Amino acid sequence: MPFESTGCNPGIEETRKVAWEWAESQGLVLSPTARKKMIRTRPELWISLIFPTASQQHLDLFCQWLFWAFLVDDEFDDGPAGRDPRMCEAAIDRLVTVLDGGPPRGAMEHALIDLRERTYRGRPAHWLRQFRRDTVAWLWTYHAEAVERAAGQVPTREDFVRHRRDSVAMQPFLDLHEITAGIDLPESARALPAYIALRNAVTDHSGLCNDICSFEKEARLGYEHNAVRLIQREHGCTLQEAVDEAGAQLGGIAERVRRAERELAGQIAAAGIEGSARVALERCVRDYRGLVRGDFDYHARAERYTRPDLVEIDDRETLSRFFAA
Repeated sequence: MPFESTGCNPGIEETRKVAWEWAESQGLVLSPTARKKMIRTRPELWISLIFPTASQQHLDLFCQWLFWAFLVDDEFDDGPAGRDPRMCEAAIDRLVTVLDGGPPRGAMEHALIDLRERTYRGRPAHWLRQFRRDTVAWLWTYHAEAVERAAGQVPTREDFVRHRRDSVAMQPFLDLHEITAGIDLPESARALPAYIALRNAVTDHSGLCNDICSFEKEARLGYEHNAVRLIQREHGCTLQEAVDEAGAQLGGIAERVRRAERELAGQIAAAGIEGSARVALERCVRDYRGLVRGDFDYHARAERYTRPDLVEIDDRETLSRFFAA
């Protein structure tokens, strides 16, 4: 890991408390299994490592997004909603409809309405388009996995890298970064090839780091959409060899971050970008390094990833009551 730690937000304990209070206020009553899983997940730790200088208000809002996203992730990864393509499709279609302003129906959708309204307030139209695209793309990756699982298929490693870029859900949080950073990236800046490459590298690093740390837990659940498992399958190698290869690839992605930073500096100059747009891009370059490091450190500290022996396979079915109707 070549990037320095930027520390942890001092509001971490307050945001943990507020996140659980928010979930209760939204009717998100977790089963005992789901509650234990969320406690081990520690969403407040990830958000505080990613956004170490965010205000308490932004930290709380972003942590509530993450709390909700982890509930969605566990529903589709561990429960029957992720193994029944029709149930999965219906649930995602409902969430997208609500994100687009449709009426909510159930606790998960009511919570999404609350998050959307507080997040969208005062944001420009081009940011809203970007955030919607990234959030919807993430949601539909669960359907893609459910269909492949039902068909008895697994993606190639190359296809999975593209899929994982959306499925890891880092892109929406890169959008949320702009709120706490107080910046507004114009669409011309977003379209710079090096900025796109930088975002992709940051996202790819998070996805692969997650897969390395999640492999043992996901193997217990029979979950095949994992980079380590796909490397092992395609190369016919041992688990340790697959982990070593994934680790080498992780180092290569960190180098891609550095290369994209250098190329972005040249493209800013070539495009004649000045003023607030230049400041915004430079802020992204500066903060994304800390974001990569914070994500890396989180995976080494949260029991969701460090204690695969705590997975409760027999209780998985209780996780999907939110999407059962």
